[in-house]
Parts: sequence; structure tokens; C-alpha cells
Amino acid sequence: MTRHLALVPCAGNGSRAGGLLPKQYAPLNGEPMVAHTLRALAQVGELSQILLVLSPDDAHWTGQGVSIPDRLHVYRGGGATRAASVCKGLKHLRARGADDRDWVLVHDAARCLVRPALVRRLIESLADDDVGGLLALPLPDTLKQAQDGRVNATLDRSDKWLAQTPQMFRLGLLERALAVAGTLVTDESSAVEALGHRPRLVASSADNFKVTFPEDFILAEAILRSREHAPTKEDLV
Repeated sequence: MTRHLALVPCAGNGSRAGGLLPKQYAPLNGEPMVAHTLRALAQVGELSQILLVLSPDDAHWTGQGVSIPDRLHVYRGGGATRAASVCKGLKHLRARGADDRDWVLVHDAARCLVRPALVRRLIESLADDDVGGLLALPLPDTLKQAQDGRVNATLDRSDKWLAQTPQMFRLGLLERALAVAGTLVTDESSAVEALGHRPRLVASSADNFKVTFPEDFILAEAILRSREHAPTKEDLV
């Protein structure tokens, strides 16, 4: 039976965030960022495994108070890049019994505001898809092309989307794609596209952004607090 497996690359140092800790461990609303990410994934019952891929020398992971009995597995074998960590994570999933047909949902540790309902939407939308796909957001702003610090052109945004995660592909296809694309590719969809496939875009939400820069932490914490005080129906699913 085909399974759905989450893979969370978490081996980076988060240097753009400017903190003393790798950003995935930076505190948000009283807990490390990665704890919020894992808790959201844990609420998706369709996920039979959640693999957290850490750096071999990670000294910050202590369980972070996250309890996901029998489903969370920590693998200290991440690589120097995101793609390298994903490749090693896929190999580890195989060692744990996964096969070519299993769906793998790769999700950024720094997208800690993802709603379980969005992950379920992705799974349901791709249930019968031949390729797989990703959560993404239609570009809401006017798009400028720059040259030497000045506007060179205004581009049509009607067919432009912002890629998010999770990105969901069959394990076998994703392994082949990453083997061809190499370890510098920035997302899984790009690797699959390079093989000639066209991943499906599944509409997401603006609050599923990647916490990257110092100002992102302020916004993320405000959103987490607002969900505590006035949870939506999606938050409770």
C-alpha cells in the first residue's frame, strides 16, 4: 500500500536569520521554530512517518518537547546543502522500508506556520497524479525585472507562482531527479522539472512563508499568537 512520508531537511545553519542559533532552533512563541513545524505535520494522520534530517554535528536537538510516538524519526546524516540532506534522507527512508511508489513530502523546517489542512489539500489533490506537485501561491505583487539596481522591465505576473512546501513526489522519481540535478538545486520541483515533468501547483496560503530574515520572526510570532487566541476552523482540524 502506498504511504505518505514527510521529510524535513533541518541541517542548515540559517545564517541569513542573523541569530546565535541555527534559525530552526530560534525561539518562536516560547518554543523552537522546528517544534511548531513538526507539531503541524504530526496533526496530519495521512503521514505514516516524519523524518527529521539533522546535521551530523547538531548539538541543539533535544527532542524540543515534541512527542510524535512511532512516527517521528531523527536521522543525523544531513549534508552541506538542502538537496544533499534530502538525498541522504531519501536513502535513509529506503533503509526504513520505503519504496519507489511511496509519496515523499519534503517540507522546510522554517515553514513553521503550515496548516495541517494545507498538507491534506496537497495529498488529496495529488492522489491520482502521475508526477506530483507542490504547494504554491499565485504571485500577488507587480513583478519587476532589474538591471544595475534599476527597473529594466515589468513582467506579466498572471502565470507566476511562489513555490512553497511541502513538495510531494514519489520516492523513486525524486531520487532520479536529484541525482541528475545535483546538490545545488534549491527545491525538489526544479529537479523533477529538469527531467521534463510538469509538477502540479496546489493553491496554498500566504502565511505558509519561509521564516528567513529577522523581521520574519516578528510576523511569525504574531501569527502564532493570533491562532492561539482566535483559532480558525483549519487550525482545529
